[in-house]
Amino acid sequence: MYVIVMGGGRVGLNLSSFLISDGQDVTLIENNEELCSKAASELDAMIICGNGTDTKTLEEADIKSADVFVAATGNDETNLLACILVKDYNVSKIITRISDHTHAKAFKNAGIDFAISPELTAASYLEKIILRPKIADLVVLGKGDAELLDVSVENNKVIGKKIGDISPTKDYIIVSLHENGKITIPMMDTVLERGFKISILAKTGSIKKVIDLFT
Repeated sequence: MYVIVMGGGRVGLNLSSFLISDGQDVTLIENNEELCSKAASELDAMIICGNGTDTKTLEEADIKSADVFVAATGNDETNLLACILVKDYNVSKIITRISDHTHAKAFKNAGIDFAISPELTAASYLEKIILRPKIADLVVLGKGDAELLDVSVENNKVIGKKIGDISPTKDYIIVSLHENGKITIPMMDTVLERGFKISILAKTGSIKKVIDLFT
């Protein structure tokens, strides 16, 4: 899979690193020379120091061959413009980072596939959307009203409790456990222990409350 990521900040850099580790072909676009140098030293990927809202830069990145485009800068207006330009190249999947929730409607009206808030998710979640679309179908349940979270159980309030006693609720449901590199479906009588890695499908408006409950 060929993925173009625009934005060499924390989110873009981490996402690119995850994708490269998974064997994907990645090009990173960044207009800040210092961030370009940092990315070049850390990533085994093509780094283009240019403006992702410039069609020449997009074509230099071979946008016509891209399977996925991710606008990961911290500027919503820049991300929106880039995504609109990219739509003209018929890229299969366009994903954008949004910093201001009030801008979500503008992205939706522009026909952007996924608008993700970095305050509520991490680069690893973007990776799931790109590489595991069946999971992504769960993540965008209700047109983006729910998100899939991976958390480590650390809060004494839930340690020692049976999953059936705390899940599901109107805000979330525990959907899987991660043990020894394997994913299992939790039983209602499974007792949560400190350090358990779990995946939770949560309503977007309840993300912070859910994270605080388990971590």
